[in-house]
Amino acid sequence: MFDAICALAYREYPLEMCGLIAGPPAVDHAMHFYPCRNVAESAKVYTIDATDHFKAEMDADDRDWEVNGVVHSHTHSDPYPSPTDVAQSPDPNWHFVIVSLKRDAPEVRSYRIVDGTITEEPIELEAV
Repeated sequence: MFDAICALAYREYPLEMCGLIAGPPAVDHAMHFYPCRNVAESAKVYTIDATDHFKAEMDADDRDWEVNGVVHSHTHSDPYPSPTDVAQSPDPNWHFVIVSLKRDAPEVRSYRIVDGTITEEPIELEAV
């Protein structure tokens, strides 16, 4: 999943990329990444395409999963939620994943955003 997220970030550069993640509710971690179109077509903000969001929700539901997070890229800044990200955080239960392309190698971080408070959470990559 890490490779798919980073690959999409590079493909969409210089625009921000976005997507959704989903997994089983009882496990609370991501099992699948759904690439989505950034309808904002911006290097500074993202807006997930409503049709892509709907398709991700339907696929997750078919697997008895739930969408449990959002992913987007920062093309020229650190992988930390911006004030815009905090204001637009969709759900306090979601994982908020950011991939930064600021340095030579992509950096990925995950956060929870609850009532404007940002808390970083560990990312565990499973061996494939």
